Parts: sequence; structure tokens; C-alpha cells
Amino acid sequence: MVFDIIDVTEEQLKEYTAVQMKMLRTAQQKKDELKYKADREMQMFTSIALTSGMKNSTLLADKRAELDAAVAYQCAIIADNLIYNLSLNVPPDGGDGDDGDESAGYIVDYSLSYNERYIIVRDYYLAIADPDERMALYAADEVAKKYLASYYSTLYNVLATYSR
Repeated sequence: MVFDIIDVTEEQLKEYTAVQMKMLRTAQQKKDELKYKADREMQMFTSIALTSGMKNSTLLADKRAELDAAVAYQCAIIADNLIYNLSLNVPPDGGDGDDGDESAGYIVDYSLSYNERYIIVRDYYLAIADPDERMALYAADEVAKKYLASYYSTLYNVLATYSR
């Protein structure tokens, strides 16, 4: 994937955490979708204009300028939000991971809502086929206890029902 939502070097990309890469990819996909929708809208507008006999009309150039301005505005918002979110997710002290987040097999991102965290952890553990292994690993997961807080026991009960 080509990243052009923000200026980022190859060295910076290599230093990004999994969460930062996911944010970058999501922002880039949003930008690409905006451009795709604008191009589709322009194609439809052009078809209508040409079938209406307005080949030499300035409406085509005006519509293109309007769509380009709208895309540029939305992309600027996406890029600004991305830069802010990336700055929030810089690992402290070079990413030593003193709280053990690297030991978790799932993404640990405290900027997510508890519902989103729950889904990430649930999906990770449901991917483990053996129910006994799944429950043993989940019971020993100290990161999940801290990450999910009160949702930890709820997920424990859900995983236990899948064990039966």
C-alpha cells in the first residue's frame, strides 16, 4: 500500500507499532475511498452532461474543482486526526513495554473503547481451537485483566460457554 495521506519515510514506517500501522492504513483507506467516490461521482456527472449536450460547458470543470476541494478538505481532517492519534500512541521510553503489552497476542490500544477492546480480545481467544487451552491462557492473561477492567469477567464467562 502506498501511504500518501501524510509524509512518512521508510525509516518511520519501520519504527511504527502495530497500532500505529493500523491507524495509518485506516486513514489511507479512508482517503482512497474518498477519491474513488469523487471519481465515480465525476464520471456520472460527466455522462449526464455529455448526454445532455453540454460537452463544452464549464460545468464539468466546475464540478471537478468542487469535488477536488471537498476531497482535499476531508483528507486534511483525516491527516490531522492521524497525526494527533499517532502522537498519542508513541511508546514511552522507546517502547520497552514495561506493562507487558508486547506479550499479548492482540493489539493493546488504550485509546479504544472498552467495547472495541472486548471484541479484539474475544476474537483473539476464540481463534484458539482447544477450549481448555483457551481458558488456561485467558485466566493467566494479566494484560487482559488490566486492559478490559470490568469486562474481563464478562469475557471469561462468554469464553467458558464456548468451552462446553
